[in-house]
Amino acid sequence: MINKEQLKNEARDFSAELSENALDKFDTYAKLLCEWNEKINLTAITEPSEIVTKHFTDSLAVFKFVDIPNGAKIIDVGCGAGFPSLPIKIFRPDLDLFMLDSLQKRLNFINSVLETIELSATTVHSRGEDAGRQKDFRETFDFAVARAVASLPILTEYCLPFVKVGGAFIAFKGSADETDEAKNAIRELGGKIESVFEYTLPNGDARQLVVVRKISQTPTKYPRTSKKISSKPL
Repeated sequence: MINKEQLKNEARDFSAELSENALDKFDTYAKLLCEWNEKINLTAITEPSEIVTKHFTDSLAVFKFVDIPNGAKIIDVGCGAGFPSLPIKIFRPDLDLFMLDSLQKRLNFINSVLETIELSATTVHSRGEDAGRQKDFRETFDFAVARAVASLPILTEYCLPFVKVGGAFIAFKGSADETDEAKNAIRELGGKIESVFEYTLPNGDARQLVVVRKISQTPTKYPRTSKKISSKPL
């Protein structure tokens, strides 16, 4: 379905050298994405070359900028159709991946992909603000990742409670710089902006990768309810 050579070349530009086995897994993932998308709304991007660039390559871009240690424990908050975490896992099967989403239908898709391409990850059916308060999840992860349309202050409150002190929240964002408006939220939640990486996808789309380092514990009153997070961002 996808052009494997396109994906191999694009990924290599972002420091991800994909094996033939990994390329086969990406191809199967793309096929299942399009098949399931006819039944449930997973993505508006269904053209093979756009799946490669806008979903797969964009997810793998993190490896050019962030050192992710072997066996690191990662949670994708609001994983949706699996971006960015499933491409990350295909490239790095050693990572201990948790994929959280509030819709079971999306997790059914994720589980189907994982089973088909023979990878293991833990899917979590929960709202982010609920799981972020549970002792099994709160401040237990090396990294939290999110690639979502929510603003950075809102994403930070959902994601930073999952990260242990010394770990990091990595936000995959568009070209708009939201770091100034997020500084208060990040500080209040125990984080500090460590790096902001700007890059361009092969199709010309501008992107930002925001790395927030966890420097102190998140106060117990956070995360708040979803309504409060959205209506009154920190």
